[in-house]
Amino acid sequence: MYACATVPVTGRNQLSLISNAELMPMAYQQYREVIAKGPLSTNAQQTAMIKRVGVNIQKAVEQYMADKNLSSQLDGFAWEFNLIDDPTVNAWCMPGGKVAFYTGILPICKDELGVAVVMGHEVAHAIANHGRERMSQQMFAQFGLSTLGALMGQNPTAGNELLMQAIGAGTNIGMLKFSRQHESEADKMGLIFMAMAGYDPNEAPKFWERMSALSGGQAPPEFLSTHPSHETRVRDLNSWIPEAMQYYKK
Repeated sequence: MYACATVPVTGRNQLSLISNAELMPMAYQQYREVIAKGPLSTNAQQTAMIKRVGVNIQKAVEQYMADKNLSSQLDGFAWEFNLIDDPTVNAWCMPGGKVAFYTGILPICKDELGVAVVMGHEVAHAIANHGRERMSQQMFAQFGLSTLGALMGQNPTAGNELLMQAIGAGTNIGMLKFSRQHESEADKMGLIFMAMAGYDPNEAPKFWERMSALSGGQAPPEFLSTHPSHETRVRDLNSWIPEAMQYYKK
């Protein structure tokens, strides 16, 4: 038995064995734990920028979904945007719109435009339900089960671990890695969301060039660990920019 869902923007069919109504409460609990550990940044200017960009992307997403008659897919979302004082080069968005940026990624962002690139990309993962899809795939592959209830009833410890991996992020929480397909999908969706929010999508390739240069031939930062190659990502982004520019609102 299996269920399918459709990813907004790209139209790709995906496996969906778990409802957001099941997943979001657990995601919110995990987010609260991460934020409680923090520490949250005390830099008022940077924190305000993260929240401002987050709200702008949120409004763009809500408008896009409304235009496509998909607003019901945002049911249960409880948007939140926080900046964690941590040198890790990372950012993430849990199911339901819970976003965390780490101060370590801000030098690569450089400014609000760079933050918008990352924000659009990470929010796109949540809108595309990539975490839910990854958990569904693992549930079926590892346990041969098609519902979260069955997994929790049969092996609650494994179920909790799998759930935390699927929705977690950061240096101290395991996460099922998004595939390159998911990353590319989030790139395209993120371009459209940032454009609708009033941020020039032409900034996206520049950000990823800076991010790629950060590795310097060494092991890539966590943010790049499963991403497409530098050349592929920049080529794809440039090919999608004309479409994104149709949504650009200066």
